[in-house]
This record gives sequence, structure tokens and C-alpha cells, in this order.
Amino acid sequence: MKKQKSVYACTECGGEALKWQGQCPHCQAWNTLVESIAEQTGTNRYSAIAGNARLQNLSEVEVGAREQSRHPTGIGEFDRVLGGGLVRGAVVLLGGDPGIGKSTLLLQALCKVSDTRRALYVSGEESAQQIALRATRLALNANSVQLLAEIQLERILAMLAAHKPEVVVIDSIQTLYSEALASAPGSVAQVRECAAQLTRYAKSNDVIVILVGHVTKEGTLAGPRVLEHIVDTVLYFEGDTHSSFRLVRAVKNRFGAANELGVFAMTDKGLKGVSNPSALFLSQHDTQVAGSCVLVTQEGTRPLLVEIQALVDEAHAPNPRRLSVGLEQNRLALLLAVLHRHAGIACFDQDVFVNAVGGVRISEPAADLAVLLAIVSSLKNKPLPEKMVVFGEVGLAGEVRPVQRGQERLKEAAKLGFTRAIIPKANQPKHAIEGIEITAVDRIEQAVAGIR
Repeated sequence: MKKQKSVYACTECGGEALKWQGQCPHCQAWNTLVESIAEQTGTNRYSAIAGNARLQNLSEVEVGAREQSRHPTGIGEFDRVLGGGLVRGAVVLLGGDPGIGKSTLLLQALCKVSDTRRALYVSGEESAQQIALRATRLALNANSVQLLAEIQLERILAMLAAHKPEVVVIDSIQTLYSEALASAPGSVAQVRECAAQLTRYAKSNDVIVILVGHVTKEGTLAGPRVLEHIVDTVLYFEGDTHSSFRLVRAVKNRFGAANELGVFAMTDKGLKGVSNPSALFLSQHDTQVAGSCVLVTQEGTRPLLVEIQALVDEAHAPNPRRLSVGLEQNRLALLLAVLHRHAGIACFDQDVFVNAVGGVRISEPAADLAVLLAIVSSLKNKPLPEKMVVFGEVGLAGEVRPVQRGQERLKEAAKLGFTRAIIPKANQPKHAIEGIEITAVDRIEQAVAGIR
């Protein structure tokens, strides 16, 4: 018998090498090469597809009403993340930690969609009895949902061609394998091949396909990054599995706003949408405390109020600690340098800890001003004024720079009962917003002047 050759494939980019190396020669990632069986190049795997290719004039392509004909899932927060609902021919990838609620959310959505659309749930991890048990426990109406427990790609595609469902859930893409490849399920080659075949089927038949993806210990989707490039929408589950709240964030969306956020609460009847998520990220203090500042952040199209907490304490080691949870740590060091240089407030002999309440992760620079005010408030042990919100980006020159959608942030804060705001001068609205007093600043010294 001819000995099978081995290659080493990168789990990040999918590149291959003939021998193991510590660093991938294609994307320079470390310790990502995994041994797999070398696949034989097929001569006719894509010949039928290539034969159907033809040149078209872009102006003559019929667009139709695909973008307008969205299919709501019946779960408001899930529809918000998707951009208003599912689009025909779209491929959605949902990733998250084990046990965080991926299968629960998709089973709930599929049961609601099945009232008007033919729906199929393909399970490669759980048996049919386990899926039925979950549906019974969640009290779902699953009479119209078809179920297939299968991991072989060719059989799944044959079943899709025979029954022609309109919405398909694949749970999960890492469990599928194709007979055209000799490697094991979950390998780079198998994940890439199965995702490509399912995407091709979805596009050619206008079928909605939702893929469930595993994540690595670093929190990124397992398998090659090409998996994220193939699909139309990438959604990530966030949040602590020990907490009852879950966040679903749209990292990529060809049919809607990226970085959109959906907030859910895990109950005994499944995941329920949270209508007022700002309440989750605001602590309830009997009195004003030092080191607390409320930020108005923007998650996609939704303004969100998040409490930023800071603790500044005397360092008892030669190297003071700089720790941030939910915020970028390098950004914290940069802001402390700006605070010292332009406002004259030094923290070089202090430990600085910053936390975004509720487990939310904030990546936009509009949080800069709120972080600095919380730090100064803790350092001076002086609480900020009650019912005050803050937002603004801080530059290296000490200027407070404007952020996008300033008026929407202020209106959201006023709606929730906040009466004061410190904002960048360039974001000052032309007309006063009822119920909120605005202080516009253009330098960091002006912003911290009232806390001295």
C-alpha cells in the first residue's frame, strides 16, 4: 500500500508546509502548524461549476429584492444583530465558547422561522433525542422543524437538494467531513472544503445557511481565517458562562451594520432579549462613589450606557500595575501619559485598575475621556457629579476629539434620566437637548478641572 504523505497546515491562514516549524511561513503566526494528510488534487471537483461561468455586464445584473426581503427570526435582539433579519442566500457564522448558548439560540430562532419557512436543523454533535429534549425543555413549538443527524457533507447536500429547505442550521461546521478528502473532521482542509461547498450551495439556491463554529482558547474561531472571509456574516457570543447575560456581536456583516450588539438573558426557557441593556451595565449605588463614571458608547446603531470604574491605589512594588478589563490595556498606559503631561496629574507611583461593568468589551476611543475622569476621581477620592455622562476621544496632544453620533448618545442619556454631560466641543449640538446640561471641552485640562 502506498504510504500517505503528511503536510502541516496552519490553523490561522490555512497555509501548508512540508515539515513542522514553530512559525507559519505564510502568516508568521506561532505554534499554529498541525499535521494532516496531504490531499490529492481532484481533476473534476469543480468542473461543473467552472462550466457555468459566463461574462455579464454589471448594469444588466438583476438585483431583485434580495436585500429588502429579509426574513425576521422572531427574536428582536437576534434580528438587530443580523441587520433586520435573515437574507436569502446569506451564510451566517456563529461562534462562541462551549455552553454559552449557540445551539439554544439557533433552535429557538429556527422554531419561530419554521412557521413561515421550511427549516432544517443538521446536528453533528448531538443526537436527535438530545435536540428533541432541549426543545421540550424550552417549551418550543418544533412541529415544523425537520431534523437531520449527519456529519457527511455529501449526504447533507443530497438531503438539501431533495427536500429544498429555505433555512438550514449546521451544528457545527467542525464536525462535518467530505469523502473527497482523507483528513479527519475538524482539520483545516475539511473545515475549508465543507464551508466552501455549503456556501456555494447557499448562493446558487438562495438558501439561508447558518454555521456554528468552535472557538479556540484565545477566543477566536477555530480553523483557518478563510472561514470568516467566505461567509457573509460573522457573529460572536460574548459574556461569562457563569453569568445569566449573553452578548452577541456582529464582527462582519455584508447585509447590515458591523459591530452591532444584541443583549440576551439566559433563562430556564432559553435566551430572552433584553429591551433596556443599559441597565445591565450601570451599577446601583446608594450614594455617589469615587472612581465611577458613566460612558455613552456606540455599539453599531445602538447607544449604550456603561459604567467605567477605576481604582487608583499606592503601589507597593517597584513596577506599578496597569490592568484594564473590557478596555484595551495599551490604551490605558497611553492615557495615563497624556494625563501626566497635559493635566499635571501623575500616577507613576500608583497601581491603576480600570473595569467596564457588566462584562462588555469597549474598543472605540470614545471611552478615553470617561476612563481619565474615573481615574482622577479615584485618585482624588472625589465623586463625580450625580447623573452625569461622559464621552470623547483624547489625543496625544491633550485635545478632546469628537466622536461619531454625538447627538444620538446625548438623547439616549437624557431618555434614561441623566441631567449632565461632558462632551467634546465639536460634538456640541446646535440646539439644546431638553433635560440635559452640556459642558463642552476641547482640552483634557478643562475636563478634569472640576475634580481637583
